[in-house]
Amino acid sequence: MPNGQNHPKKLILCDCSGSQVIDADSITAATGMACSPVHTALCTRETDHAAAAMTGGDVIIACQQERRRFEDLAHEIKAVTPDFVDLRDRAGWSEDTASKGPKMAALAADALLPLVEPKVRDITSDGICLIIGDGEVALDAAQRLSDTLSVTLLLSDATEPPVTDAYDIIRGRLIRATGTLGHFEMQLDAVQEVDPSGRGALSFTAPRDNARSQCDVILDLTGGTPLFPAPEKRDGYLRADPKHAPSVSAAVFAAAQLVGTFEKPLYVRLEEALCAHSRAEKPACSNCLNACPTGAITSAGDHVAIDPLICAGCGACAALCPSEAITYDAPPVSHLFRRIQTLAETYRKAGGSNPRLLVHDDAHGTEMLRLAARFGRGLPADVIPLAVTALAGFGHAEMLAGLGAGFAALDILLSPTSDRDTLHREAELATAIGGPKITLHDLADPDQLSDALYDAPVMDAVATPILAIGTRRQITRTAGKALAADALIPLPDTAPYGAVLVDAEACTLCLSCVSLCPSGALTDNEDMPQLRFQEDACLQCGLCANICPEKAITLAPRLNLSDQALSEVVLHEEEPFACVECGSLFGVKSTIEKITEKLAGKHAMFANPQAARMIQMCDNCRIQAQYHSDNNPFTGGARPRVRTTDDYLSKRRDH
Repeated sequence: MPNGQNHPKKLILCDCSGSQVIDADSITAATGMACSPVHTALCTRETDHAAAAMTGGDVIIACQQERRRFEDLAHEIKAVTPDFVDLRDRAGWSEDTASKGPKMAALAADALLPLVEPKVRDITSDGICLIIGDGEVALDAAQRLSDTLSVTLLLSDATEPPVTDAYDIIRGRLIRATGTLGHFEMQLDAVQEVDPSGRGALSFTAPRDNARSQCDVILDLTGGTPLFPAPEKRDGYLRADPKHAPSVSAAVFAAAQLVGTFEKPLYVRLEEALCAHSRAEKPACSNCLNACPTGAITSAGDHVAIDPLICAGCGACAALCPSEAITYDAPPVSHLFRRIQTLAETYRKAGGSNPRLLVHDDAHGTEMLRLAARFGRGLPADVIPLAVTALAGFGHAEMLAGLGAGFAALDILLSPTSDRDTLHREAELATAIGGPKITLHDLADPDQLSDALYDAPVMDAVATPILAIGTRRQITRTAGKALAADALIPLPDTAPYGAVLVDAEACTLCLSCVSLCPSGALTDNEDMPQLRFQEDACLQCGLCANICPEKAITLAPRLNLSDQALSEVVLHEEEPFACVECGSLFGVKSTIEKITEKLAGKHAMFANPQAARMIQMCDNCRIQAQYHSDNNPFTGGARPRVRTTDDYLSKRRDH
């Protein structure tokens, strides 16, 4: 809701036993949201005030720590479950003596934005579990899980198995595993099953290769190489060091919970028609393939394919995709841009200036801020935290949107599982466009984070903030115009913006690059031999350079902020050739002359002057000339004479 308008929701405030100062008037003035009187013990002796507020209307409670307590209270009194916003850890608890009013207003305004629920897909697990391991550890895990799951234990050593019908036991070697929770498929060699007949120790059947099986859950207790890339992100695949009993117990407990129907978010959206992966079996962009940690993205001809069940939602593919064929959708990137815009606008409206944006993930980052606030210095008053679902998806466009919207600097707190390569690459690109205002913090100590933020140099925000509206490429260009001093900015080699340079001496205007350009940046002219180019549309995918038979094309990564980048320019043109028969223009004069020089009188098909002259004819005249030539390859034999009545009568007379 735009600033200055009244909002139906009410913000319920608490100063947490007087440990923070809350400026309710500043919040109301900047957000249009009514605030309650500032309580001091809302979660304990003043719960009746919380109950009354929830009964009286739609509220947001300014406390995340006791969220569960207030949700239980709402359920108990049959009220609508409230929303929540953390003003204490992210603003109130801080050693900074400056006013926290603008920051609290910005955080409250962010909480007012409607939540965008991700699209989901149901995954069903029937509890069919494969345990891989050896010795007593694996046997004990199988026994513990046998009451909950349908267990098969795969042994790869000579451990003597017990006589039991609680779970199945096989020996063998796992060759290959694919899939995810509820959909695992395995290929095994040297498989031996228990032979239940006979007396004494259990015996096994003869080994057989290329056995195939399916399961819903895999518990890997081998302690060896993981079966999947990024194993911690593979749903349904659990690993533990067999020598560490607590880890094994935790994995067994987690496996027991994986029965039933689960909702799998559909993290990204793919528009195949926009993908610049390949054309005509020539490679182009493979950014997403190279970055995907789980292997969820595969090549599928001219475009890529994404397995939504394997995708873990890291967002790196969306940040790196030059054509926006892949976009993050949980929530959509437009919602993130709106949050950035709202935080910056509200902070300024509440009287603040030169804010800084601290981007972090939901888990590690939130805990770091909580610890810094409770036990350390907390955050400076001008640092506004922004929690995002996919940190690696916060690419150069999002960074530039923050700087363009009015943040003086942008800090990104990495987590232990962050895709550092993607974030460093995107930060380098954003810095090249927006200047040295972006800092990546690879820290695990809350005090070090606070110190780094307090000690950072003071920077000025952009004089005229932009509206962060549009596609990622549009916002990059808009922010670049507001931030950059030059209209032509050189960029790193991996940038998705730039020019196509053509060697006019080598180019024959075959236009193969035009026919395959995935973004339409390269075009031709129907009226004359021309190669035209619109720089704003170029993805720097490299397909044109790869397809060019003359190797006449090179790429120049840069961001051209001038209006010229929005218009087509001629990269190369030549004089057309005039048909020697009708005079109409066709082809390229230099090319026709080269072909004539090379073939006329030197090739069997063009040995005589009449045949050689056809090289210099347009399509229509060439067909006519071939049809009327003496050695016309399309000419058939002489047509038979039409039979008449006299022919039939004469035949009768002859008989």
